[in-house]
Amino acid sequence: MPVNSERPFPPKRATAQARRINTSPAAGGLPRHLMDKLLAAARCWLKNHHRKIPTAAVVLLVPVVLAMMAFSGRSASRDFETALSQRTLLLPTQPLASFSGAENERFQPQRWQEVVVQKGQTLSGIFKQLGFSAGLLHRIVTLNKDTRKLARIYPGARLFVLRGENNELAALKYPLDETTDLVVTTAGDTVRSELITHPLEIQLEKASGVIEHSLFGAGKAAGLSDNMVMKLANIFGWDIDFVLDIRKGDRFSVIYEKIYKDGEFLRDGRILAASFTNQGETFRSVYYDPDNDPATDDGNYYTPEGRSMKKAFLRAPLNFSYISSNFNPRRLHPILKRVRAHNGIDYRAPRGTPVYAAGDGKVIRSAYSKYNGNHVFIQHPNGIVTKYLHFSKRKVRKGQRVKQGQVIGTVGSTGLASGPHLHYEFLVNGVHRNPRTVKLPKADPLPKARLADFQRFAAPLLAELQQLDEHGQSLAQQ
Repeated sequence: MPVNSERPFPPKRATAQARRINTSPAAGGLPRHLMDKLLAAARCWLKNHHRKIPTAAVVLLVPVVLAMMAFSGRSASRDFETALSQRTLLLPTQPLASFSGAENERFQPQRWQEVVVQKGQTLSGIFKQLGFSAGLLHRIVTLNKDTRKLARIYPGARLFVLRGENNELAALKYPLDETTDLVVTTAGDTVRSELITHPLEIQLEKASGVIEHSLFGAGKAAGLSDNMVMKLANIFGWDIDFVLDIRKGDRFSVIYEKIYKDGEFLRDGRILAASFTNQGETFRSVYYDPDNDPATDDGNYYTPEGRSMKKAFLRAPLNFSYISSNFNPRRLHPILKRVRAHNGIDYRAPRGTPVYAAGDGKVIRSAYSKYNGNHVFIQHPNGIVTKYLHFSKRKVRKGQRVKQGQVIGTVGSTGLASGPHLHYEFLVNGVHRNPRTVKLPKADPLPKARLADFQRFAAPLLAELQQLDEHGQSLAQQ
């Protein structure tokens, strides 16, 4: 669901192993005739001035000249690197099960060269720059359906090249996804390929924090990435307005996954349990998949009582900057300059910001008018209607059924509007209610057949969460 994000802190530095720039072999020094002139001038100067300088200074001049020669060699070698972004990595050894032991030995002590595909590059161009033949590329790409995927490389893709004793291509590695690598090996005229799977390792982490200035600042202090903070906010976004409701001293606790591949941190996983205390009220949530199928990952977040954290309606239908005008039956209209009821909330946001359907329903109006500009009205169950005004563009049509969180338009300033914003109204049986304070319908609980299983699953997580909450409370008191 959409949650407004505060200005994020810079992301944490990657925890991957350090990488060293590959400078490639030097392509030679200065041109020979320039080097001869340089040395001749140096000899002439020393001959005329050798009595005026101490012997030690002459000795010091020698490494300076040598350093100049070496520097010029490195500068000349950069011609090749302008075309490719390359790094040398020490990668973990991955045994190739179907290859012979003698062939495996070739991969053990070598260095793989990483090539990051740049915009406009092709695989044939990369092979040419690396010094490999077009015929070899043709044999590789036409080998089987797996190697044909190499013909569809994209900017940002990574290739790993291993050279043999004579600088020929010994192996090519192409990560197909985060768990599978395509490895192509060559030996003479023989080309072979294999798919190698790297199992992911999952570790559970715990964190708790207290808000001093912002949620993102507290998350960073607790060791959470900005992405993980957003996931935390999304879980509780139906109950807490993370723009207007957050206060100093609010606190959170979270139990989440960290995913590793070959012992190296890859990314954050799911939040398994979390709590958030806002202005003295504590909300708790546990992730639960009734089908227990990691492949589909169809789980959801539930309260300790087994009710879905996802409510029938979003509290705010967009990521907004601030509220420019609240619900006010006696507001002075900023353009008409007279008292006129403001039956909704104006959310200020940049032009083009997506606006979401607050709940499931049917579009009963999608049109343009002089005062409302581009606008959309949605009919929901139980006599509820939501209205969205001043769109720059409408994304739905009359009669269309929409789901909660579906984009129905973008923020604009069409109609009677002083600037880009969304005017949002919430009506119950024809009566306007304040969208910020109206009591939203509760979500249905899990079926009784599932509830007992959920409680068994959630019990240890909630117990761990309780301990984290107590720790967070002590931090807040300090």
